[in-house]
Amino acid sequence: MRRFFRENALSLVLFFPFFCASLTGQILAGYREDNSDRQEHGQPPVSYGEYLRGEHFWEATTENWESEFLQMFLYVVLTAFLVQKGSSESKKPDEPNEVDRDPRLSRDKKDAPWPVRRGGVILRLYENSLSLTFLLLFLLTFYLHAVHGMGNYNEEQALHGQPGVSLAGYLSSARFWFESFQNWQSEFLSIWAMVVFSIYLRQRGSPESKPVDSPHSETGSG
Repeated sequence: MRRFFRENALSLVLFFPFFCASLTGQILAGYREDNSDRQEHGQPPVSYGEYLRGEHFWEATTENWESEFLQMFLYVVLTAFLVQKGSSESKKPDEPNEVDRDPRLSRDKKDAPWPVRRGGVILRLYENSLSLTFLLLFLLTFYLHAVHGMGNYNEEQALHGQPGVSLAGYLSSARFWFESFQNWQSEFLSIWAMVVFSIYLRQRGSPESKPVDSPHSETGSG
């Protein structure tokens, strides 16, 4: 058990303390905000269970997940083809990189993943599986953001005695795209900052940084 925690510490810490605590904080704050808004319009409050099944919670959640998965999809794809000299986040521009190695040459390795040994279409999908998974997650959360955003918008419209909109109507609204673009731009800014800052700044011990004594011109994490 001790070895399990040591070998999986990064994923466990990111998910349980940070993700779960942040999601709990979002639920608590969102629940109070939603009920406060309902009170202002003379509506009865909802329970936590009702809130977790409601449009307010799911719109906010999927709106943020959507931008994260778009960010990771584009980052994985762009770093496969583009380089940034001096960045620890980039492949080396003027020499072979291990990540470009053709997996078909390792088909007979006993410890190679099953799709590598199988080859064909299975391998073709597997060698692009990371980007494809992020793309599918982005498309799913984009759809869910639209659906629950429409539901939340229509609930607000009903409180004000106004007609609701269809999914197509909500997708063409300024509100939907404002919500999307305000998240997308922040994700692209953070990735840009990581790429550029890692040229000049260091964090000893982190694989996301170059060694502290590396010159600024050195590309990759070493």
